Amino acid sequence: MDSAKKVSESALVSTRWMFPSDANPAGNVFGGAIVKYIDEIAAAVAMRHARRNVVIASMDRMDFHAPVKIGDLITLKASVNYVGRTSMEVGVRVEAENPMSGEVRHAASAYATMVALDASGIPTEVPRIIPETEDEKRRYREAEERRNARLRSKA
Repeated sequence: MDSAKKVSESALVSTRWMFPSDANPAGNVFGGAIVKYIDEIAAAVAMRHARRNVVIASMDRMDFHAPVKIGDLITLKASVNYVGRTSMEVGVRVEAENPMSGEVRHAASAYATMVALDASGIPTEVPRIIPETEDEKRRYREAEERRNARLRSKA
């Protein structure tokens, strides 16, 4: 595949309001609810990049940094960090905001590896990624290191 895309061409930001149905009786949002939202935005970003159906192959890291409460707004910021032949690493940062006080906390981070599929459900090539900013270039290098470590662990 000869095409290449800028990171900004597929990046997304999504905001959701956390309701009691997302949380336990103590008012803390379930980690599984946050993982679901991460999976959704990672898939959307990967589909925008590949212009193909995608599936999640792995979630390299899922780190929770601060609790999310009922009533908080969560903002998910996602972009392609690295592209292999058929797979893409999508980084997702989750920030929780108390809409009454304006306090914003880094709530969670994850790296999802998404695989593009052709019409028959077979992994297919995806466009290369063009990191432009220093931050995008750093994320690309770090994602490449994570990919290499995963490959070494399988050997």
